[in-house]
Amino acid sequence: MIAFRDLALRRGGRLLLSQVNATLHAGWKVGVVGRNGCGKSSLFAIVRGELEADAGQMERPASLRMASVAQETPALPDAAIDYVLGGDTELAAALALESRALAADDTEALARAHQQIEALNGYDGRARAGRLLHGLGFAPSTHQRAVAEFSGGWRVRLNLARALMAPSDILLLDEPTNHLDLDAVLWLEQWLRHYPGMLLVISHDREFLDGVISHTLHLHDGGARLYTGDFTAFERQRAEQLRQQQLAHEKEQAERAHLQSFVDRFRAKATKAKQAQSRLKRLEKLAGTEAVRAERPFHFEFPAPERLPQSMLSLDAVDAGYGGNAVLSGIGFGLQAGDRIGLLGPNGAGKSTLVKTLVGELAPLAGERGAHKDLVIGYFAQHTVESLRAGASPYEHLAEKAPNASGQAVRDWLGAWHFAGDRAFEPVDGFSGGERARLALSLLAWDKPNLLLLDEPTNHLDMDMREALADALDDFPGALVLVSHDRHLLGLVCDDYWRVSGGDVAHFDGDLDDYARWLRSRDSGSDGTAVADAAPADTAVSNKERRRAAAEQREREKPLRSKLKKIETRMAQLQDQLGHVQSRLADPAVYDGDGREVVELGREQGELQGEHDALEAEWLEVYEALEGLAA
Repeated sequence: MIAFRDLALRRGGRLLLSQVNATLHAGWKVGVVGRNGCGKSSLFAIVRGELEADAGQMERPASLRMASVAQETPALPDAAIDYVLGGDTELAAALALESRALAADDTEALARAHQQIEALNGYDGRARAGRLLHGLGFAPSTHQRAVAEFSGGWRVRLNLARALMAPSDILLLDEPTNHLDLDAVLWLEQWLRHYPGMLLVISHDREFLDGVISHTLHLHDGGARLYTGDFTAFERQRAEQLRQQQLAHEKEQAERAHLQSFVDRFRAKATKAKQAQSRLKRLEKLAGTEAVRAERPFHFEFPAPERLPQSMLSLDAVDAGYGGNAVLSGIGFGLQAGDRIGLLGPNGAGKSTLVKTLVGELAPLAGERGAHKDLVIGYFAQHTVESLRAGASPYEHLAEKAPNASGQAVRDWLGAWHFAGDRAFEPVDGFSGGERARLALSLLAWDKPNLLLLDEPTNHLDMDMREALADALDDFPGALVLVSHDRHLLGLVCDDYWRVSGGDVAHFDGDLDDYARWLRSRDSGSDGTAVADAAPADTAVSNKERRRAAAEQREREKPLRSKLKKIETRMAQLQDQLGHVQSRLADPAVYDGDGREVVELGREQGELQGEHDALEAEWLEVYEALEGLAA
């Protein structure tokens, strides 16, 4: 249990949190929500013990085990799987002790290590770490790569996996989906549903919150209020609460006006003075219910294109990739005015490669890219926010882009994107990620594009900005291609989906729920054809043809499934043998002799564990090959 008692926190001269009272119980999954700057991350810092409250207190058991995602990842030489395994510090220490004892031929230390590992259920530790890496999108071939070899986004995933690996009673996650693709978000959602401890999560992804949380803690105007239910339930309760508050305010104001009118009329009359005084006392006792303050929603729009050709862009038998190496092959892809396409698929499958090829940033390795002469592309890349020039203001960025525009036109444009007044002249260095993303969107909108290619535009945006982006895209008359892990945004603005997987780009018949079901079906190894892979009823594909295609798919998968079964059978045998060896090593009588049996058992254990780890890696490779066939 965690309890906040009249908790208050100041940051600088500003009272950030005031009189926060809430009790969170074991097993609850709590979404901490509120506008940017309301104190969500500061509340997390208090829970972690990194900040002291200025007033009140936070109560939690001293024995509570806590896990959270590290903000930085050193460029370590450790293998990725070892780094993740290190999240379980006790197990990592026990395994290190075992390695030292084996190297030193120290039978007593080896016995202690085995007892610790056994007590921690640690012999499946590497398997658990491997499953976490696999779920977060790491191919089996990358599990032994050094942490230093991964890019920043992948290191964030490693930190997330390490936090999930740690045994914990409470797990704190601050924007865990920001560096994940949709596949990994769906996997994480399933994992968190089965997490037995208390979860505190900050996220701007409402679909993710709806899929995970059981309670919502809303921070607003320095206070906090706890709601039961997911984010949608919170919004419903919050809207009703505000409606009732406004009704109470209006009723109170009407009563005030009535009482004040009586007092004003009859206070001076002797016959009515007593009644006037009585009403004056009632007037003073009224609660003073506040009117609901309407929060001005953020709004912007993409201007109408000057020209809107019907056929905009096409890829014909295109191979796309880098340095002569094809990532995608045989792409046939066309864009018409009004198309609204969402790209689905895991990170590394080639979504960004496809977008860059559509933009023209990557020349096709084979085939042809055809573009209409009036095509104007607005391109938001994953690195766009980071590429804003340090020290330069929004005004300088736009003036550099549009040197012939008047100063007033530049200021008017920036004002429409909420960079008004002096804000237009402030260096971007002090801007939040959301403000920088908004500036980047304003710069691409200036060109009046008729085709928008947006690659993860929501990573730095809060919920209000995401809603504004969805509204702007919904009103945009041109064509749209969107890569995003935000299902809410995808579902609001996309009419059609294409799946990028296994070097191929193919139309996906279904919606995002179908895609989630297809992923679950694929991950469970089901032989059934996913709902989303079935053609709609009004197509020419008959049920007989579908059954034939499913049978052919099963036939292709049969050798891999057979291999998986053999590997799993052997791994089960190894687990039994390891269990026998561990039982012998746990027997004190083994250590009464000259130590030869202990050494022999340690050697046998090492060989069995080595074979088990190798088979586990092979299992993951075969499983990934099976996924490639399913894709």
